[in-house]
Amino acid sequence: MSIRTQRPNIGLPNMASSFCFALHAHGLVKKPSTQPHSHHLTTLLSSTQPLLKELQKLPMRIDVSTALISTALKKTSARILDAFVDSVFQFSDQELLPSQSNFRPVEEIGEAVTVQCIEGEIPIDFPEGVYIRNGPNPLFGALQSTESVFGRSSHTWIEGEGMLHALYFKKDAQGNWNISYKNRYVESDTLNIEKTRNRPTFLPALEGDSPAILAAYFLNQLRYGKVNKDLGNTTVFEHGGKSYAATENHIPIEIDLFSLETLDSWDINGAWDRPFSSHPKRAPGSGELVTHGVDGMEPYFVVGVVSADGKKLVHKVDLKFKRNSLVHDIGVTERYNIILDYPLIIDMGRLMNGGSLVKFEKEGYSRIGVMPRYGDSYSVKWFDVEPHCTFHMLNCFEDGDEVVVRGCRAHGSVVPGPDVGQDKFEWFSKGYKPIATSEKNSDNFTEDGFLFSRLYEWRLNMKTGVARERNLTGTEFSMDFPMINNNFTGLHNKYGYTQVVDSIASSSCGMSKYGGLAKLHFDEQDNKISKREKDSIALIKMDYHTFEENQFCTGAAFVPRNGALEEDDGWIISFVHNEDDDISQVHIIDTRKFDGHTTAKIGMPQRVPYGFHSTFILKPAQC
Repeated sequence: MSIRTQRPNIGLPNMASSFCFALHAHGLVKKPSTQPHSHHLTTLLSSTQPLLKELQKLPMRIDVSTALISTALKKTSARILDAFVDSVFQFSDQELLPSQSNFRPVEEIGEAVTVQCIEGEIPIDFPEGVYIRNGPNPLFGALQSTESVFGRSSHTWIEGEGMLHALYFKKDAQGNWNISYKNRYVESDTLNIEKTRNRPTFLPALEGDSPAILAAYFLNQLRYGKVNKDLGNTTVFEHGGKSYAATENHIPIEIDLFSLETLDSWDINGAWDRPFSSHPKRAPGSGELVTHGVDGMEPYFVVGVVSADGKKLVHKVDLKFKRNSLVHDIGVTERYNIILDYPLIIDMGRLMNGGSLVKFEKEGYSRIGVMPRYGDSYSVKWFDVEPHCTFHMLNCFEDGDEVVVRGCRAHGSVVPGPDVGQDKFEWFSKGYKPIATSEKNSDNFTEDGFLFSRLYEWRLNMKTGVARERNLTGTEFSMDFPMINNNFTGLHNKYGYTQVVDSIASSSCGMSKYGGLAKLHFDEQDNKISKREKDSIALIKMDYHTFEENQFCTGAAFVPRNGALEEDDGWIISFVHNEDDDISQVHIIDTRKFDGHTTAKIGMPQRVPYGFHSTFILKPAQC
């Protein structure tokens, strides 16, 4: 892998001055003044005002309407800004290693394709419905980086445009299975802008040199009214009979489940005006949808409750966070909303002082909040816990005086990656390294393996205010992307499932690869645990389903059996890619024969890249 020499950090004062002088040199703004450091950003923003005034002086025919003049001014301004960006910023494709080949994007396949290649048999009592997975699929064949006078900035893997991959399960009149596959981009407003222009236009604004990110923020906002792209690439969820693609930098985007056509953004009839969680949860009993939204300026963290039919926002409250924590998930129990607050922080002040926009502050605090369903900021009971990063909760429930929270916990964060100046590949390779079980330290936290994730349990006593936390899965396997039988969301569950990281393959690749699945038995303990470790670790029984060599899964989901009476009666369904022959399949695995053979392997008509989250949506009764 080639190592790029980092540009020196030219600092905010020089960046602001250079930016303003560059605009001035192109005749776009007045010459910037030399003000103290604290005024440079103000100068940067205010210096564009003369541009608008000058544009208004352009000669126009007297009989042209005001509306036409306004349109002409906007078009002229847009052309000038585009010319400036094109002359100053150079886009380039980010290259992938051979071991990263299945992170490459694919083209849309067009109309749904009937699938003929099936090994094994799809069970007769498998439900009809749609297995649909979301994931990043860069529009122009690769993620983009830019070089400019401000330095370098790059899109990260989590910023590829969203693409949906759907597998449709239908039976004919004779009870025979008809299976078809389709994929399609989530056509957000920003994706359509770039498709129309047929080239990358949004400047990367998450990872890179701070001056370049600040310039990207400013120019993206000027040109498009938003600082970054609307991705729609993380999850798919269903609520009120409608399906949505979501990423927490934007509100959900409604999709037609069968055509995969993008319909409209969902702002809950105008009541929700901020980003929306990628992992909203349906509350047990009421069927209401509990969500949260994090934003770059106050209010940093807002909780919302949506009616069961999806038509009304019944509760919305600012939790008055003092920092901008990039929280990915939210939990529910029968009475409470469960709030995570960990030190993955978005900080514009740090960015303006030459640091990164997003950083996991490993010395920062972590806490978990228990909030009554319709409570306010003062009603939240906070529990201090050990610093960690937990992107995904498996489930939460009430157990007597305690609220139990289970999630995949790591010592570091994969987002956004290393600080400026560090080798990105080396940083991720060290982070994914396996951790050997240690008798001296059940967590065995070292400089390597800081992205190693294990399932943790926090027991929060509502009477005493005491939090007990423990590692449930040891340090043999790293695991994430947890799932359960969704009928038990917010209720006591005996079983859970996760994707299991192949730590060696991930470390060699510098990106996460999942070489198997785990079934977790929460009510059964593994007897291998030593007496001394019991306070900090409680190994539960785990069954493993391991894929063949160089095969990795993505987007696993639990599908209950038709008429099932037991929680674990069903299947795990997942996309699986064979890196040796570059062929993708969907595997169906019986959860009661978990470490045995695969029930069915369904061949895909084209390669399916690795992605994020999925769901299985049952066929509506009327269809």
